[in-house]
Amino acid sequence: MKSVTPTELKQKLDNKENFQLIDVREPHEAEICNLGGELIPMGEIMDRVEEIKKDCPVVIHCKSGRRSANVIAVLEQRLGFDNLHNLDGGILAYGLEIDPSITQY
Repeated sequence: MKSVTPTELKQKLDNKENFQLIDVREPHEAEICNLGGELIPMGEIMDRVEEIKKDCPVVIHCKSGRRSANVIAVLEQRLGFDNLHNLDGGILAYGLEIDPSITQY
């Protein structure tokens, strides 16, 4: 499984690179803190799979990286996606390493 570190994600954001950022946490979690990505909760992924781009890199994140890794595994195995990247450590790691204003919950 491909992944990106919080530092690599920050560089992508700063450089305004062409990629899609998807948050697979629940809406109440996204209200606590978010990175500005598209919210597609884990339980809705298969119903909303058409919203996931196939023509550019896609970074998927959750709180710690576990749910997003599970989502990526399913999308790769069942649907053949090959452009997905997991955010190492999720939004919590991004908050610790990059943006201390992100609420740790």
